[in-house]
Amino acid sequence: MTRSSTPRRRLVAGDDLAVVAGQLGRRPRPISRVVRRCPFGLPAVVETLPVDETGRPFPTLFYATCPTLVVAIGALEESGGVRRFEWRLRDDPVLARSVVAATRYVRRRRRDLVAAYGLDSVDGGASLRTGIGGVADPDTLKCLHAHAAQALARPGYGLGEAVLAEAGDLWCADRRCAAWAGAEGDGR
Repeated sequence: MTRSSTPRRRLVAGDDLAVVAGQLGRRPRPISRVVRRCPFGLPAVVETLPVDETGRPFPTLFYATCPTLVVAIGALEESGGVRRFEWRLRDDPVLARSVVAATRYVRRRRRDLVAAYGLDSVDGGASLRTGIGGVADPDTLKCLHAHAAQALARPGYGLGEAVLAEAGDLWCADRRCAAWAGAEGDGR
C-alpha cells in the first residue's frame, strides 16, 4: 500500500487472517477488521481496504468470507434474486431508501479508511464514489453477497436484511472453518 505520513494502522493478522485465507482459498486483500463472526466466533464478514498494496482499488467494503454464507447467498442469486430484489427496490420506497443510506455510509467509510491508512489509488479516488459492491447507482444491484455482508456488518440495513431472510441457513453446524485457525501464528 502506498502510504503518506499518516501513522500505519494495524491490519487483520494471525488466526483471523489464516481463517479468512482458508475460507477464500487464497490470500485475502488487505483487511482492516473482522466486522461479523459466525456463531462459532470465526470470521464471517470482513472490512476490506478500498485500495491494495499496489494502489489498485477494490469496490467491496464488507466482504462475506464464510463459505456457508457465500453458498446460501449464491443460491439466492442463481435463482434470480438480483432481479427480484431490483423489482422490490422499485416498488418499495423504504427498501430503496435503505440502499441510498447504506451507499452513503459505504462511500464515507471508504474515504475514512483511505485517510486513516494513508492510501493512494491508481484511479485518483474515482472508485471511492461507488457504492455497495462497486455499483454507482443505488437502483441497480450487482452482488447480493455485498448487500448481505453490509447487513451483517451494520444491522438495520433493510435490503441486506431482506436478502439474508430469503437466503435460508447462513451458518454451518460443524465449525469447519476452525481447521484454518493456527495456520499463521497465535491470536487475533
